[in-house]
Amino acid sequence: MRFYVDVAGPDAALPWRYVHGVAHAVVYSVIAEQSPALATQLHEGTWAPANSPRPVGISPPVFVGARAKPRAYMMSGKGRIWFGSPIPVLAAALLAGITSRRELRWGPVTLTIKGTQLEPTVDAESSTVLETRSPVLVKASGNRYLLPDDDGFVGALLANIRHKADLLGLPGDAEVQVVAAGPRRRFDVSGGIRIGATATVRLDADPRLIAALREWGLGLSTIQGFGWVR
Repeated sequence: MRFYVDVAGPDAALPWRYVHGVAHAVVYSVIAEQSPALATQLHEGTWAPANSPRPVGISPPVFVGARAKPRAYMMSGKGRIWFGSPIPVLAAALLAGITSRRELRWGPVTLTIKGTQLEPTVDAESSTVLETRSPVLVKASGNRYLLPDDDGFVGALLANIRHKADLLGLPGDAEVQVVAAGPRRRFDVSGGIRIGATATVRLDADPRLIAALREWGLGLSTIQGFGWVR
């Protein structure tokens, strides 16, 4: 399941370190309102095998009509944040937690919630093009981040997709082709630096896995708002 929440922010800049840096805290706080135990399991990684990716996707807030200002992430009264998860209990907790609120704290900013809307389910398909709204993060050996045009990016992304398939109990056979890539972006978040770029990829895989990735996101750190699929 995936859904979006419309929010209103101030006519001001959101410091860049908060654009992605607090997304995971937002997820945990929303789930904790519905199930503190579930939020603790998700945060501590005890709900699934060790080192498993957390099956939650979120986008950073996206604002329309914001004042243009060089090198600043400007907000406006028309914003939107997407949430999703292929795990029903997590998706339900996120939706219930958001719909019970009137405000959402995003780092130093309080966003007013204007409404929430479920997105329609996409018909099952075994081949599709996925375009991300936020940068996709993948790593090579040695923890070096790879960009979509780098050698090894496709292999690392495929490994991540297969890892997610294993966690969900789905077939992991997949093929990926990079169709387009955005510019390199660097973000400071809790835990260090994140480097990536938005990507458009053609994915051939089990339709259930494709549907799950729409709800989860591509690559690493989706709970920090990276790799969210449009």
